[in-house]
Amino acid sequence: RASYALKLLQSEGELTIASTGKDPDTGRLVTQEYRVEGPVMIFLTTTAIEVDEELLNRCIVLTVDEDREQTRAIHKLQRQRKTLEGLLANQDRDLIRKVHQNAQRLLRPLLVANPFAEKLTFLDDRTRTRRDHMKYLTLIQSIALLHQYQRPLRTVQHRGQSVNYIEVTPDDIEVANQLAHQVLGRSLDELPPQTRRLLNLLDEMVTAESQKLGLAKIDYRFTRRQVREFTSWSTTQVRVHLDRLEEQEYVQASNSGRGRSVVYELLYDGQGQSGEPFLTGLLDADRLRHDYDDKLTGSEAGLADQEAELTGPKRPQNAPKTAPKRGANNAKTLHVVARLARSGCDDDENALLGTEKTAPSYALARRRDISSSLAAKSC
Repeated sequence: RASYALKLLQSEGELTIASTGKDPDTGRLVTQEYRVEGPVMIFLTTTAIEVDEELLNRCIVLTVDEDREQTRAIHKLQRQRKTLEGLLANQDRDLIRKVHQNAQRLLRPLLVANPFAEKLTFLDDRTRTRRDHMKYLTLIQSIALLHQYQRPLRTVQHRGQSVNYIEVTPDDIEVANQLAHQVLGRSLDELPPQTRRLLNLLDEMVTAESQKLGLAKIDYRFTRRQVREFTSWSTTQVRVHLDRLEEQEYVQASNSGRGRSVVYELLYDGQGQSGEPFLTGLLDADRLRHDYDDKLTGSEAGLADQEAELTGPKRPQNAPKTAPKRGANNAKTLHVVARLARSGCDDDENALLGTEKTAPSYALARRRDISSSLAAKSC
C-alpha cells in the first residue's frame, strides 16, 4: 500500500500528503499538510513473487543465495557463534561497525567527472533501461568516489570560484561492469530470480535424465513430483514458478493420457547460460584503458617537450626585430614567417592559428610574438 508513496519520494525527492483534521482552537475541520523531504535510501525485503513493476525499475534487485553450499556455510557460522570465540566476537560487533562508519565519514562530497561518459554503451531495446542506465552511471561515480584518496584532486575555475573534483578511471568502469552483470543483469531479466533458478535446475535435471535414458532433451517428459524431488522445493513453489515458466513459453504442459496427470516438456536449451548473470551492451573497459594510457603517455611527452623548451634563455618582451640563431627552432620560425609573408599581412593571425592543432606552450607563444613582429616589419 505504501509503494505509491515510496515511488513519489524516490522520483520527486519529497513527499506531500494532505489530510483532514480538527483545528484545536476552533474545532473546525481543516486541511493539514505533511511534508517529507529526501533524498532517501529505501531498503526493503519481500517474499512476494509479484512485485510492482514501477517500483522495481526504481530499485536494484538482489536475491538470496539458496544453494546448498550457502546453506552449509550459514550452518557453520551459526555453530561458531555458540562457541567462546563467537560470543566474544558478538561483543566486538558494535566496535567494528563504528570503525566502518567512521571510515565512511572520511569521504568528502567531491564532484566526480567521467571523461569516458560519451564512449560508454548500454542496452536500449526497452524503455525501462532509461532508469537502469542512470543506475549504471551512478555506480561508476560511487566507485570513483570511494577511491577518492587514490585519485589526484583536480581543480577548475568556474564563475570565479575554484571547484574541486576527481575523475573516473578505466579501473572504476571495469569494477562497475562486474557489479552491473551481477545486479542489473538480474534486474533486466524477464524472469524473476527464483523462477530463473528453477529454470536452470530444470535444465540440469532434464540433461542428466535424458543422457541416462539415451533420449534427446526435447523427448524427455517430467512431472511436478519429479521436480519437487530433484529441487527439494515445496509444492507451492514448484506450482507457482512452473506456471510462470509455462506462461513465458520456457516449458510446455500436456496431458499424459493417464487420467488428469500433466507432464512437462522443457523448451529451453540453455541459450546464453554461463552460470552467472550477464548484462549485454556494456563497453569493455580494456578499450578505454588503452586510450587512457595513450593519453597519459602523450601528456607526459608534452610536458617533457615544454620543459625542454623552457630551459632556453629568457628574452624580454621587447625583443629585437631580427631573430637570433637557434638552430632547428630558428629554421622553423623562419619557415612560419615565410608563410605569413606569402599569405598577406591582413591574414597573418588566421594563418598562424590554422597551423596549430593543440594549445601552444610558452616557447611557442614567444615564437608567435617574434613571427608577428617580423611579418609586420616585412609589410
